[in-house]
Amino acid sequence: MSHCQNCGACCASFRVSFYWGEEVPAHLTIPITPHRAAMRGTDARPVRCIALEGEVGRQVGCSIYAQRSSTCREFTEYSPECNKARALHGIAPLAR
Repeated sequence: MSHCQNCGACCASFRVSFYWGEEVPAHLTIPITPHRAAMRGTDARPVRCIALEGEVGRQVGCSIYAQRSSTCREFTEYSPECNKARALHGIAPLAR
């Protein structure tokens, strides 16, 4: 199991915005600008993506993994942003 499936902090820390024409199910998004959308739940506080299943810091998954946005596809574990999200949820940083 990857670190991501035991974490999910990124899905509960940042707004997930992307080009509105991506294959993400429209009913799970909200418009941000005429050309950008965001995942529902990532536009408010506390942040939690509507597609996130499970408990952050334990076992999580994405209900639309195959249709997730480019923003999610490009987010990488071990990155500074990953460790920032982990810190926001009291999860130890990842070290290579």
